[in-house]
Amino acid sequence: MMNAAWLLARDSRAYLRLLYLLLAFPLGTLYFIVIVTGVSVGFSTAIVIVGFPILLLTMLCWLTFARVEREMAIHLLGANVRPMSVPDPVERSAWQRLLKTLADPVTWKSLVYVLLEFPFGVVSFTLAITLLSISLSFILYPLLYAVLNALYLQFPAQMEGTMWPNVTINGHFDPNVAVAFLLVSAFGLGLGLVSLASLNGIGWLWARFAEMMLGVDESRLQVVSAQAEAKVQQERAEKADKSRRELIVNASHELRTPVASISAHVESLLKPGREMDEETRKYLGVVAAETNRLGSLVDDVLVLARADADELRLSVRPVDVAAVIDQVCETLAPLARRERNLSLVHSSVQVLPRAMADRDRLAQVLTNLVRNAVNNTPEGGIISVEAAPAGDRVVITVSDTGIGMEEADLKRIFDRFYRTDQSRARDTGGTGLGLAIVQDLVTAMGGSIEADSVAGRGSVFRVLLAREAN
Repeated sequence: MMNAAWLLARDSRAYLRLLYLLLAFPLGTLYFIVIVTGVSVGFSTAIVIVGFPILLLTMLCWLTFARVEREMAIHLLGANVRPMSVPDPVERSAWQRLLKTLADPVTWKSLVYVLLEFPFGVVSFTLAITLLSISLSFILYPLLYAVLNALYLQFPAQMEGTMWPNVTINGHFDPNVAVAFLLVSAFGLGLGLVSLASLNGIGWLWARFAEMMLGVDESRLQVVSAQAEAKVQQERAEKADKSRRELIVNASHELRTPVASISAHVESLLKPGREMDEETRKYLGVVAAETNRLGSLVDDVLVLARADADELRLSVRPVDVAAVIDQVCETLAPLARRERNLSLVHSSVQVLPRAMADRDRLAQVLTNLVRNAVNNTPEGGIISVEAAPAGDRVVITVSDTGIGMEEADLKRIFDRFYRTDQSRARDTGGTGLGLAIVQDLVTAMGGSIEADSVAGRGSVFRVLLAREAN
């Protein structure tokens, strides 16, 4: 007990809380008078407009008082008060900020706190003064006795007959009386420590009340903190993603030169008339095929990387779709016959409106779709490319009599590197990027693509492009 009392007597926080309890009465009185007067005058004169500025000024006053109290609660009471508001990333006008402040629960909780400061100040001030006065009077009891005896020795005539409770003042020091008075002083010291502990407890409770009334809820702070962390992580992820896209674009672009050089040298070696054994020619043929495959892969990755980096430049203008279909089919028909003995047919209506597209990219889209059909159609099958108007759209349909797809595969065919049959796709040189590129290019041209398929019966892809405005 004595150790706890000694620790309390040495605790500076206890005296700071005592100081706050003594200041609460004058400050609480000031707060109460300003706010009550401002609200009364503001509402009474609101009918003549003048009251609204007064009410606004009163609100600014109580918010200022609340901030002062928050600082005092932190530094004097030792309260861990959260901020009164959270950062607002949105730019707002003065009116919007006012409405936001009025809608904030902390605004009204701070008003309650400031108004309660007045009755709390009256009680705390009265209690502190009373307890401290009584304790101090008991502690100074022996000192007063010594002072009276000293005065008797200096002014005996004037002090003659002076009485202390049950003690006569005669200028002589009585040890028994001194011991009794020292016991009274010790009692006063103990009462002072108990009073200090009680007042310290009141200050501690008021500090907890300040934490509840003068700060935002912990949940709001956690949400704001989580949002800030999420924003930081998002910015970091976007920066990393941007760096990744730039790396892929630059690497793909740089790879095109050595791949093209290798392909040109291999083609030069394979020219007719060069003398070489059959095995060497066979190996060079494999190198040429793999080099072409690598070049196609680099081109595909470069297209996707540029699309991700928003660097895919398109020139969207009215395009003769029938002419593009003719060009693509004439180019790929020999390939389809040579590789799989496939028939590539195409048709379009006689009066086909022009579509809004990039001609070169549209040719690339149709080339990828036809190649995909060639890779997935058994020998002797048919691939058909058709075009027809459909409302405000031009629909290009690429269908085949191939192996088709399961419903689960159909949902993922436009995912990058997804292949329904990896072993077959590897044999035909597929990378799983062709349809992903088709979707990105069609979307960039303002169109859309759809796919239907039945396992064992073939697939149908429909490219929908906006038609030229009349």
